[in-house]
Amino acid sequence: MIFGRAGRWLSGLCLAAVLLVTLVPASFAADPLRVVYPDYWPFFTRTVEGRMTGFFYEIVSEALGRMGIRSTWRAYPWSRCQALVRSGDADAMITVATAERLAYAATHEDPFYLKRLKVFTTVDNPRLAEIRNIRSIDDIDRLGLVVVTYHGNGWNDKFIRSRGIKTYESPLLKNVWLMLANRRGDIAIEWPMAAWPLIEEGGVANRIVETDVSLEAMPFHLLINRDCPYAERLPEFNEVIKQMKAEGQIEAIVGKYVTKQ
Repeated sequence: MIFGRAGRWLSGLCLAAVLLVTLVPASFAADPLRVVYPDYWPFFTRTVEGRMTGFFYEIVSEALGRMGIRSTWRAYPWSRCQALVRSGDADAMITVATAERLAYAATHEDPFYLKRLKVFTTVDNPRLAEIRNIRSIDDIDRLGLVVVTYHGNGWNDKFIRSRGIKTYESPLLKNVWLMLANRRGDIAIEWPMAAWPLIEEGGVANRIVETDVSLEAMPFHLLINRDCPYAERLPEFNEVIKQMKAEGQIEAIVGKYVTKQ
């Protein structure tokens, strides 16, 4: 037995430890949500100092923080991200909720962001006038245009490839613009704010033109592996996102990265 001052000190220490465990919210005591992402500015990337940044990262981490959920973020090629979430070696990713992805991941009702897509082509494309007059995906199909995109683009799979429209893929997003500039296809369909930095980085800005053609928006959601315990909290995540929209918080976060569309 332990007596005297030492015994009282040890008993107090044990009591403090018990109180600490019982007072910490369960979500903070649990494992963090393991989010995987493709390095893609301005959605999610790391600074040279290793700090996470990007407006998808800020929106989702803010919402999770309000729910008391910690998160970790690791970058991989996009196809690897999807494979990791499918296998359960990662918990979550941010993307379009296609039928294929929903077979192994759950999501919430309302998208937290709509990415409006524009049609790009080359300045010397002989069919430039026809491309500028595109009004829908039906026109792309009717004209027999070839689309270049990146591997794992769920929107393209759902709305372009599924229609039988010929598509060439690059394993890396940045190489899409090199493929387009070298006439491996007729058009690329992407979000201008993220496209132009990659076009300029690839040294092909003088060979690519952004048309005024705007197609369907890509709705972005948080997807969580169905076996992850946090999947059952997605309805709560949806309500937090709605609250953040009402507060103007999401608009403010996006505004730090992109100009008004």
